[in-house]
Amino acid sequence: MNHLEFEKPLIELYEKIEQLKSLSKTSEINLDQEIEKIEKRALMVKKDIYSHLTPPQIVQIARHQNRPDSLSLLHLMSDSFVPLHGDRLFRDDPSIVGGLASIGGHKVVVIGHQKGHDTKENIYRNFGMPHPEGYRKALRLMKMAEKFKRPIVTLIDTPGAYPGIEAEERGQAEAIARNLKEMAAFTVPIITFVIGEGGSGGALAIGVANKVHMLEYSVYSVISPEGCASILFRDATKSDLASASLKITSEDVVRLGIADGVIAEPLGGGHHDWNAVSKCIKNQIVSDLKLYSKMDPSDIMEERYQKFRNMGQYSS
Repeated sequence: MNHLEFEKPLIELYEKIEQLKSLSKTSEINLDQEIEKIEKRALMVKKDIYSHLTPPQIVQIARHQNRPDSLSLLHLMSDSFVPLHGDRLFRDDPSIVGGLASIGGHKVVVIGHQKGHDTKENIYRNFGMPHPEGYRKALRLMKMAEKFKRPIVTLIDTPGAYPGIEAEERGQAEAIARNLKEMAAFTVPIITFVIGEGGSGGALAIGVANKVHMLEYSVYSVISPEGCASILFRDATKSDLASASLKITSEDVVRLGIADGVIAEPLGGGHHDWNAVSKCIKNQIVSDLKLYSKMDPSDIMEERYQKFRNMGQYSS
């Protein structure tokens, strides 16, 4: 497990526990009481750390290398999953995954950003930053869901859409804008989960939903903290200050009316227990779909429209 800098006091305690366990085996000395005391101390320290997290620390957890990814969560919470590929125009973008799934007895179309867990996989997945063909693949699957009256579930985890020249050449802005337009008019329910990073338009391109839920230690932002610091402060190293000012934590985003609810994570973050995270997301999907199964399609579309119309404050 890759530990974060602010978890250093915990690491020291865990190392002591391992040393005592090793000593207990090699010397045949019973150290169970001492080990139990340190384990209780470690649990108290962990609870204290995670009850006083700052926005920059939450950003670190959201970006954790071992955080559960879209494909893993799909396989854990689905009774069956059939992946679908390609945008039928250019190529298959590995940064966006999706397909047909059965979740808790509900047949749905699922789409998500996909990051990697090591350098090789991150390069293949482009660090979860989709090209235009990724968003066009997502739209193709969503149109399929609309045609066959299947609810749509999306999983957001991206630092943002890929900003490279080739992406711009193939119409990155148009692809994102088209997704926003088309999603607003779908008559099937759309349920979105921010499972890690929700970065800018790259996240919103699959996030125009009836319900937006955030994992406890996920973030949702109009721009990355580093990008914001570079623009406002002319200094990317001030990203900690930017992350605190942007109001990007799940608690802040729900309070601002952008997201609808927070899904609690295991103590220490979702990267410690993928099964627990998948069960919580699955339960929320089943709960939401029971609600929308009783609603008229036109009412589902109108609810989504009003949700986004009512965001923010403005004066005429």
